[in-house]
Amino acid sequence: MPEFKRVGETLVHQGYIWHVAVAEFVAPNGTTFTRDIVRSPGAVGIVPLVFDAEGNASTVLVKQYRPPYDAEVIEIPAGMRDIAGEDTAEVARRELIEEAGLIAGNLELLAETYPSPGMTDSVMSIYLATDCTPTATNRQGPEEAYMEILHLPLFEALAMIDSGEICDAKTVTGLLLAERRLRSADAS
Repeated sequence: MPEFKRVGETLVHQGYIWHVAVAEFVAPNGTTFTRDIVRSPGAVGIVPLVFDAEGNASTVLVKQYRPPYDAEVIEIPAGMRDIAGEDTAEVARRELIEEAGLIAGNLELLAETYPSPGMTDSVMSIYLATDCTPTATNRQGPEEAYMEILHLPLFEALAMIDSGEICDAKTVTGLLLAERRLRSADAS
């Protein structure tokens, strides 16, 4: 397969967490081109599952205001990898406590995804959290201060994907992977 080569990159904006660069590339045919790239430390999302006495799965989601959309968005608990060197599993544990007030007894990596490969190098690590116990939340920032915690049967959350009430990519991916994991566990 022919190779693309990155030949340079210029920082055009340095933000608190992200920065924007303009990078120059050479295509396999020798043509040069530039692309804007948002450089990101990445993020984590967590699908907490809780089971009732009959074994029915519920999940905990958050509904919070998202300025880019000027709307409230229903999501799995999630957060940026904003502490240098922190392992993604530790970020997941911290964010689950901060946003949902849950301590994960078990944490399992479901997937690492590229949320928007045409514009950022961000990697989203999505975890499944089980054996969760309640604790106090530790919300950060104005959006989290006003977020709502939603406890929903998993089948209801999945139906909200179908109805368009849940549009967030990490949430759609996480819920579908969690449901798939449960089905494969039931089959064995």
